[in-house]
Amino acid sequence: MAIIITDECINCDACISECPNHAIYEPAEEWSYSDDTELSGTVTEPSTGNEVDADAQNDPISDDFYYIVPDKCTECEGFHDEPQCASVCPVDCCVPDEDHVENEEQLLAKKAWLYDE
Repeated sequence: MAIIITDECINCDACISECPNHAIYEPAEEWSYSDDTELSGTVTEPSTGNEVDADAQNDPISDDFYYIVPDKCTECEGFHDEPQCASVCPVDCCVPDEDHVENEEQLLAKKAWLYDE
């Protein structure tokens, strides 16, 4: 499953540089699938099968605290043994996202999709 940042976030910035997928964004910041990935142009999301423009700027998920884009979060599978955002968070607000449950195989497939592996 993806990780979510709860509203207990203190906007400390510890997590953002730890994310290997550039899935974490600052409050009110627009995001795109192509940010620091190999994606560009029209791509098909592995989780939904929907076609999206990887370069399009999407509305922020949160205007108040840091947030994680679930379709870019791999829980650091293929990079680290544990989600790095959770390991560095001083207030333990990076927790599993019950709305985006994925197994290891799905997370590794998402990583391969993000980096054209």
